[in-house]
Amino acid sequence: EVQLVESGGGLVQAGGSLRLSCAASGFTFDDYAIGWFRQAPGKEREGVSCISSSDGKTYYADSVKGRFTISSDNAKNTVYLQMNSLKPEDTAVYYCAADHLNFCSQAMGGRFAPELYEYDYWGQGTQVTVSS
Repeated sequence: EVQLVESGGGLVQAGGSLRLSCAASGFTFDDYAIGWFRQAPGKEREGVSCISSSDGKTYYADSVKGRFTISSDNAKNTVYLQMNSLKPEDTAVYYCAADHLNFCSQAMGGRFAPELYEYDYWGQGTQVTVSS
């Protein structure tokens, strides 16, 4: 059974940090790109960051670049999202997802610009709330 399980969300003050984890099982982790997405109330789900296992390259949305860092521990089948300097506008449910094409879609300039349909498996999400 394929599973992606997010954890690490919570309530934090603006300027604080959180580290999200995405634990994967049931598929060959090394063959997939893992993306982080978020969805705020009343808004569409948006791509936050992505890491490709084929080359280890990482990609970010402009809104989080310089504040968030994605990393992968292949031995643990886990991807992390370190979130620093959090802002109230980062408040959302955060999801991780896996893409069997092992490719992080980008816009010009290397900005992470995914299409949701590219991703085969999704986690259930973890809530991140940033208070002002």
